[in-house]
Amino acid sequence: MYIFKAAVVGAGTMGGAIAQVISYSGLPVVLKDIDAKAVEAGVEHARSIYQDRVDKGKMSATDMTNKMALIEGATTYDGFDDVDIVVEAVPEKMEIKKAVFIELDKVLPPGSVIVSNTSALSISEMAAVTGRSDRIAGLHFFNPPNVMKLVEVIPGTTTTTETIEDIVGFAQTLRKIAIVVKECPGFLVNRVLTPYLIESVYCLQEGAANAEDIDAAMVDYGWPMGPFTLGDFMGIDVGADVAITLEAAYGKRMQSPQLLNKMVEVGRLGAKSGMGFYVYGEEPEQSLDALIEQVGASNPSSRFSPERLMYQMINEAARCAEEGVASLPDIDTAMIAGLGMTVEGERIGPLALADRLGLDTILNGLKEFVSQYGPRFTPAAILEQKVAAGETGVAKGRGFFEY
Repeated sequence: MYIFKAAVVGAGTMGGAIAQVISYSGLPVVLKDIDAKAVEAGVEHARSIYQDRVDKGKMSATDMTNKMALIEGATTYDGFDDVDIVVEAVPEKMEIKKAVFIELDKVLPPGSVIVSNTSALSISEMAAVTGRSDRIAGLHFFNPPNVMKLVEVIPGTTTTTETIEDIVGFAQTLRKIAIVVKECPGFLVNRVLTPYLIESVYCLQEGAANAEDIDAAMVDYGWPMGPFTLGDFMGIDVGADVAITLEAAYGKRMQSPQLLNKMVEVGRLGAKSGMGFYVYGEEPEQSLDALIEQVGASNPSSRFSPERLMYQMINEAARCAEEGVASLPDIDTAMIAGLGMTVEGERIGPLALADRLGLDTILNGLKEFVSQYGPRFTPAAILEQKVAAGETGVAKGRGFFEY
């Protein structure tokens, strides 16, 4: 299917940026929300992205005007009768998304595709409320969409191959790297990232190290930013919601730490609220240390190390490999393109890193962490199997990959 016109429903920060990305590719796009002020804010956010490019000399003011002319704001579904693909970007609540899908199903042409920008919710559940479940999938953009190259494409149980091909083609038109991911809670990147972020919070609330030192250590390890800087950027409430969804699916290994929930309770939601793990404005009445003390989860024997965080990530990536969530190369590509994962300056994904470190080293380290911190470190079965078979990585010529 050739796409002549697109729409985005939900004019928040993500929606406005997605509309900008679509217009930049040369496609006309309708940006719709229920509130005129929200639509205006979304359009202005798209404009600000273009203005930044003009200010940096990356495009002319005339080009900006022409691109902005492709974005049409709307508070109704008028003009959706010739839309080929709609990106749903409303709040991450299943009932809200279902309501939007029902509305879209009524106003769109029969062959149009609907994709959800959800980061964790079930695509199949959303599709089930429509009469076009074969033309529905997930298309998860990473924040900020105008910068991040990765998108996850997630088929539902009834999504056709033709629909996935159409969506991948659309993503490529937007100059994105499209990774097709098996439907599961958290999909790929958030599922692999969440244990890493959660473990950093456990280290903090247990008193193993402070946020600044953990962030600095992980930047030294190779990450573009530390886990707490990333958490503040993503939104503490967003992270806590994802953890709740993933814990329901995967059990205690994804359990949200008490500190994270306490931060949401007192409104420390990250950069957007002026305070999270760090403070971005006036000092709050309660310091982060005071909240940590209130949680009462200190552990004198707790120790921080980069491996404590990285082994959690590698372990979940191994589970995704075991379950066929994505191909082995795509798992690593997704983590590099979606998160900027590097180690010592080299772009490398978690599976290739595991092969380099040695799967036997990873397995033994996870078992040691189990004895220290509990079953959330339980090794993936595939690690046990590969080590038993002597497939321990680069040193043996075969691990997750062949060498």
